[in-house]
Amino acid sequence: MDGSHSVPPLILLVHDAFADASSWAAVIGLLHADGLTVRAPANPLRGLSEDAAYIRNVVRGLNAPVVLVGHGYGGAVITQAGHDADNVVALGYVAAFGLDAGECVLDVVNRFAPMPVANSTFTTALPAGAPGDPDGELYIHGERFPQVYAADLPSSAGEVLSVTQRPLARAALTHRAGPPAWASKPSWYAIATADRVVSPTAQRFMAQRMAAIEHVLDGSHAVLLSRPDGVAAMIREAAGHRR
Repeated sequence: MDGSHSVPPLILLVHDAFADASSWAAVIGLLHADGLTVRAPANPLRGLSEDAAYIRNVVRGLNAPVVLVGHGYGGAVITQAGHDADNVVALGYVAAFGLDAGECVLDVVNRFAPMPVANSTFTTALPAGAPGDPDGELYIHGERFPQVYAADLPSSAGEVLSVTQRPLARAALTHRAGPPAWASKPSWYAIATADRVVSPTAQRFMAQRMAAIEHVLDGSHAVLLSRPDGVAAMIREAAGHRR
């Protein structure tokens, strides 16, 4: 993108499974300090098509060019949401799933060595008669969450993230992706080298497949909290914005 734009694009941040929009708090503070406009809507976490449709509607309601950024599962969502949203000018991935057409999250997960998160989740059933995924919702065990998701944060911070985690509908892991936005839009990717949720090798594979500009960060899956400076620098670059 050309850094000469007088008005920088709006930054729209999409959070991961097992998290909420507050996970972007440190990054948002840095972007605000740079004078950038930021939105961080709730990712419904109900399924890839449903989540992408929701985020796409948010994007289309913004009267501005948008840099769409996703963390973890949020990457799968922005890959779908940004495909036919004309005002999306760039994509940013933070230890995130950048799926290809016909691919699902589990396809990527199963292509690489198992990660610690694989043995750290459990499923809860929805109440009888409640709308949603009949296969239930996926959580990370509370006692394992800090080391699996946020090993480079103080244990107290990891414990807070654990008790505030939002579950992911299990069906979201197997929903097939449509045409990817990264095939037609410039992309950036922050690789978290100490991630225990999304394999760093898988992250490199996805970044290279989409020909993304890579930012390699020494951090856990919660790299947006442990290394907000590095994540903000990637987003700033994607927005064509310099200090």
